[in-house]
Amino acid sequence: MHIQDIFRKHPTTFSFEFFPPKTDEASEELFGTIARLQELKPSFVSVTYGAGGSTRDRTHDLIIRIQRETNLTAVSHLTCVCHDLAEMTHILDRYAASGVENVLALGGDPPRNLGNYDRSKDAFRYADELVTFVRSRSNLADKRGFGVGVAGFPEGHPGSPNRLKEMDYLKAKVDAGTDYICTQLFFENRDFYDFRERCEIAGIKVPIVAGVMPITTRAGMVRMAELALGARVPAKLLRAVGRCSDDDDAVRRVGTHWASEQCRDLLDHQVRGIHFYTLNKSDVTRQIYENLGVKDSVALGAA
Repeated sequence: MHIQDIFRKHPTTFSFEFFPPKTDEASEELFGTIARLQELKPSFVSVTYGAGGSTRDRTHDLIIRIQRETNLTAVSHLTCVCHDLAEMTHILDRYAASGVENVLALGGDPPRNLGNYDRSKDAFRYADELVTFVRSRSNLADKRGFGVGVAGFPEGHPGSPNRLKEMDYLKAKVDAGTDYICTQLFFENRDFYDFRERCEIAGIKVPIVAGVMPITTRAGMVRMAELALGARVPAKLLRAVGRCSDDDDAVRRVGTHWASEQCRDLLDHQVRGIHFYTLNKSDVTRQIYENLGVKDSVALGAA
């Protein structure tokens, strides 16, 4: 389903994000996990993208398999990094031919093993340029072309110390043809509400989906901060995790409770959507989803 239709149909969207495994066996296991989400009726699922690495082909393959073998709507991540124009064109043409209708257009960072990568070889340097290109490509499944999402950063983009300029850059991505914004993970809802208000001031009117990632282990909390390029972990959450000592089950319960309360509060404040970063482990996010009393996001939005 085209992302525009999803937001028309679902007053509140619920979505899940996965990353492509590195082996065939892990790919099969992950596909089974994703397929089982059909019973929850999520608005869509997304698959991340390892630019310049072997997993990027697995992203394409997994997205197309989801499209062909499930009733889920798949959104594929696509980054500017490590792609010339011919590669970008081939990827989108393959998606169009397979019925894939939506992408998340990202600037991206060069892979760590390509620290001296020359960005001048890339067809596009910034995400707004990629959005423009994606919207220019035909999509056999829909005359509107591809649905396009972009990233938002409630705590600030790590590469943009000027928060005022940052909103100008986000507005440029939206004006290039963006259908929705999906935010980076955050642990304090007030950061999201402030971001949403600044978007309103900037004249950004597309739906804004909140990114939530539950903490499941102490080590995972540290990795989250690294993955999110410095996401702030509130002192209250740090204390709660600290009280768990080395009990991973206790940490998981604390993380599940914190994320559940985040989501409840977001719903109370009319969030347009919640996007769960699963780290390929859907059991905790499934529990949070169920804690919210969600049976069908269409019905929830109409309630």
